[in-house]
Amino acid sequence: MEMDLQVQQNRTAAPHTNQRSRLKTIGRGLIRDRALYLIASPMLLYFLIFKYVPMWGVLIAFKNYTPFVGFMKSEWVGLEHFYRFFSNEAFILLLRNTLAINFLNLALFFPLPILLSLMLNEARREWIKRTIQSIIYLPHFLSWVVIAGITYLLLSTSDGIINKLLAAAGFAKFDFLTNESVFWLLLTFQSIWKEAGWGTVIFLAAITSVDPQQYEAARIDGAGRLRQMWHVTLPAIRNVIIILLILRVGHMMDVGFEQVYLMMNGAVSNVADVFDTYVYRSGIQQAQFSYSTAVGLFKSIVGVILVVITNRLAKKFGEDGVY
Repeated sequence: MEMDLQVQQNRTAAPHTNQRSRLKTIGRGLIRDRALYLIASPMLLYFLIFKYVPMWGVLIAFKNYTPFVGFMKSEWVGLEHFYRFFSNEAFILLLRNTLAINFLNLALFFPLPILLSLMLNEARREWIKRTIQSIIYLPHFLSWVVIAGITYLLLSTSDGIINKLLAAAGFAKFDFLTNESVFWLLLTFQSIWKEAGWGTVIFLAAITSVDPQQYEAARIDGAGRLRQMWHVTLPAIRNVIIILLILRVGHMMDVGFEQVYLMMNGAVSNVADVFDTYVYRSGIQQAQFSYSTAVGLFKSIVGVILVVITNRLAKKFGEDGVY
């Protein structure tokens, strides 16, 4: 009887002992790596203050929120704003425009930094590689206001440089900025010009981790430069490509407000109106805070679902995925 009682006491005390041991281990880790945690603290505070704390405000999507009444006293309406949004005839138009722009970016923009990084990696002279890399990387630091201004200077029908060159060559001027048929491509090429350099830097950084002995073995086997890229470089950075692809798919409902808003005009509004501009128009200009929050929450939920599905597909095909 005494032995059974002792065993029972030991079993009861074991979880508490393990818990104290884990806390001591965590405490020693915090003290040991305190410098790293101190360096990471600004980033952690940023995400905590500007990302996680504001998530409490998402609840106004389920309320009829008015600033005069306040958050707590606003009427709870449940899914009313979501029903209103899905039944709105503009929903299909917004979904079409958003997905079309993102699919074009996925098809034309996403592969380009991979191709550029492979080509730059094959450059024999280091100064040529660095010069080209700097040139294509510089537009990343320009704001969309500057990009839009440059676009108008180049493509304007009356004073645009491109149309002046066309007219001087004897061709008819082309309406780039108010033509619905080229608006999506115009946004895509803007994104390529601005952000392709940034993506190239990421893939070049991944290529530097490739073991040089693999290239030597490939050359001994008779592989040329193209075969080395296909059989050595691409497999080595495949995991980075998959991770960035998953993250890109997660932004399929997010076009980017600044770019579309700056390039939008009355002639192309039918193909330019996306969820981001709709949220601005409904939430800021019309003060429909709860309704616009519901639209934004819908975008976020769809993005999370797409990330989960894409990540599971990646794991199914043997890749690491995001998590």
